Amino acid sequence: MKKLLIKNCRLRSGDLKDILISDGKFEKIADTIDAAGSAAEDVEVIDAGGNLVTPPFCDAHLHLDATLSVGKPRYNMSGTLMEGIQIWDERKVGLSKEIIKKNATDVIEWEVANGSTFLRTHVDSTDTTGVVVDALLEVRDEVKDIADLQIVAFPQDCIYTSDDGEKMLEEALEKGCDVVGGLPYFEYSPIDGYNDLKFVFDMAEKYDRLVDVHCDECSDDQSRYVEYMARETIVRGLEGRVAASHTTAMHNYDNEYAAKVISNIKRADMTIITNPFANANLQNRRDGYPRRRGHTRVDELLEAGVNICIGSDDIMDPWYPMGKGSPLAGANLLLNYAQISGYAQIPLLIDMITENPAKTMHIDGYGIAEGNPANMVILDVDSEFDAVRLTAEALYVIRKGRVISRTVPAKRELMRGDEKHDIDFKVTPENK
Repeated sequence: MKKLLIKNCRLRSGDLKDILISDGKFEKIADTIDAAGSAAEDVEVIDAGGNLVTPPFCDAHLHLDATLSVGKPRYNMSGTLMEGIQIWDERKVGLSKEIIKKNATDVIEWEVANGSTFLRTHVDSTDTTGVVVDALLEVRDEVKDIADLQIVAFPQDCIYTSDDGEKMLEEALEKGCDVVGGLPYFEYSPIDGYNDLKFVFDMAEKYDRLVDVHCDECSDDQSRYVEYMARETIVRGLEGRVAASHTTAMHNYDNEYAAKVISNIKRADMTIITNPFANANLQNRRDGYPRRRGHTRVDELLEAGVNICIGSDDIMDPWYPMGKGSPLAGANLLLNYAQISGYAQIPLLIDMITENPAKTMHIDGYGIAEGNPANMVILDVDSEFDAVRLTAEALYVIRKGRVISRTVPAKRELMRGDEKHDIDFKVTPENK
């Protein structure tokens, strides 16, 4: 494998460095690295031009089994979570493995081109045919040259509202799913919801798996399963291994109760995964006006020091009709949606698509550091601020020392009389 020398990289710290990659690892990071001493044909040189380089993005919440199915068999006209679930139930009848794999692979390629090479997808373990789980397990192996895919065994129709829900979830783990999922708030009753979580945690202990539960994804201020998740995490000693996805009901909790729950989430070292695209669209639709924002308390969780990730969740499926697999677009939306636009908060948004999900997914050797696997992204901006503002393109995506994606940004020319102006939406020194 050729060595790769990347000149003029702007690290997240703001420092300009050269980076030498050899044998798929970061060999050297220094102010200046000279390629002399190696045969020219043995070293590929890329000039980053002072642009920002980051570790690869991690999309911590996807549903690749349903992706690209929008409008099939029908469109979600109400835009509600419930209608989306009904459509998925109709969609998966007779659904072929080939279609699932094709759609999932296409979106994985979108994600990679946008800079994401670490992905976590939920897969419907309540599909009685087993086709859905089998399809994603095959995809995980087939895309390993471009991405690491974690699979969550997710009981889409719930554990105790399904026949053999426990059995099907355990079978998905035995087949090789990496993470145990649950759906407690959609069970028949609160007791079933608590039993749902108990079974999930039992399976995590039995099979030594991580936990990622769809938790309290509703507007009901009495949906409080995240508190039980924190309790189970602490008493079972599973700190750092548990994620609660969505937790949108927390938006509507009494403030005193919310403070208590957030404290326990922090004590349990749990991750909260927020999904701004789908939840901005799905939640609180029955409010009328004024309408509450349908997301979790990102600002208060951040203030408490809780690990927070951003997920794309749904991409062109029954729950969300848009999307292109861009974590930076999710960060841009969350800035507005969660009102975290303070200058010092911008780097936190980048954390939510890099360092934080890497911690959640237990990715070894993550980050741009000597000796680590050479995984990185070169963006077409020179700052984290502009990365979020412009939802920057990934000029180069590098995986294990190999360039796997290259992007040529759009060129825009504006005519002012006879003069041609290039437009790139960037602020120049003259503006400053």
